[in-house]
Amino acid sequence: MADFQGYFFLFVLWIISTILIRKFFNSNSAKRNIPPSPFALPIIGHLHLLAPIPHQAFHKLSLRYGPVFRILLGSVPCVVTCSPEMAKEFLKTYENAYLDRPQNSAVVYLTYGSKDFSFAPYGSYWKFMKKIVMSKLLNGTTLDLLLPVRHDEINRFIKSLSQKAKVGKAVELEGELVRMSNNVISRMLMSERCSEDDNEAGEMRKLVTEIAEITGKFNLSDYIWIFKNLDIQGFGKRLKDIRRRFDSLIEGIMKEHEEARKQKSGGLKDLLNILLDVSEDETMEIKLTRENIKAFILCFEWKAGKDGNLTTVDMEEGVGITLPRANPLVCIPVARLDPIPLSI
Repeated sequence: MADFQGYFFLFVLWIISTILIRKFFNSNSAKRNIPPSPFALPIIGHLHLLAPIPHQAFHKLSLRYGPVFRILLGSVPCVVTCSPEMAKEFLKTYENAYLDRPQNSAVVYLTYGSKDFSFAPYGSYWKFMKKIVMSKLLNGTTLDLLLPVRHDEINRFIKSLSQKAKVGKAVELEGELVRMSNNVISRMLMSERCSEDDNEAGEMRKLVTEIAEITGKFNLSDYIWIFKNLDIQGFGKRLKDIRRRFDSLIEGIMKEHEEARKQKSGGLKDLLNILLDVSEDETMEIKLTRENIKAFILCFEWKAGKDGNLTTVDMEEGVGITLPRANPLVCIPVARLDPIPLSI
């Protein structure tokens, strides 16, 4: 009986606190003229309304609360827009207020404190990196110089299909296209094929798969404040292990490039070499550190995607990385493939 009374008291206390919190938010909403919001539960906010398919849940909420409404993802306030007109207001009319991409603890840690290009806060560093990307890394001259890389990978791809066709072996074309695109990007970036059987390429492929997985998982500490300093899901330990392995691998590749540069050995200059040139250029307004370069490589490799269904390359994204900041698509173009010399 005593246990029942205790539980009943806690239940009543929870109801009263919920009503008071709701009343408090409603009064503040009226004062600040903020968008309407569904009833929120303590601690988790509106997370219970998003399962199992978030975009369908948003549509149902918009039918009741209008094209713009406010939700709480745990303790993180968010505004949802569900109409093209309102989206235009957010992404065009008030673009400067919504330039930064949302970050979580995994992204921040793996990118050395958001020192990459995709998730760097909008400011002088991001503008500098965009200028480097457009003027040095992905300009017409660089893409033309790396044309042999793309031709070689296309020839490998066609030869592979031809050999499998001769023996009547079925081919999963989507997977082969993704693998070819990933090899092109990886070779353009640091002269390494991601689909080779050697240990280094296999480790890179495995790392990128793990990065794509862990950055896409829901982390309680990012959304619920009471778990902020707790690692109850084991994310912190996994992140440290992944970044340690990535850092060791990329450090080795960078040292190989630096050794080759000292010996002034000929060969094709990849994007990592260009980044090393920028880091050594004293006339640049911002000095690139090794962490900047590593985060940049991680960004490119991560966006490229690797084998499996965790992340893939959308062949129709285009030159997304050089488009305005509001564009959510980021990829390295596998473009300018014509003329393609076929030598099967």
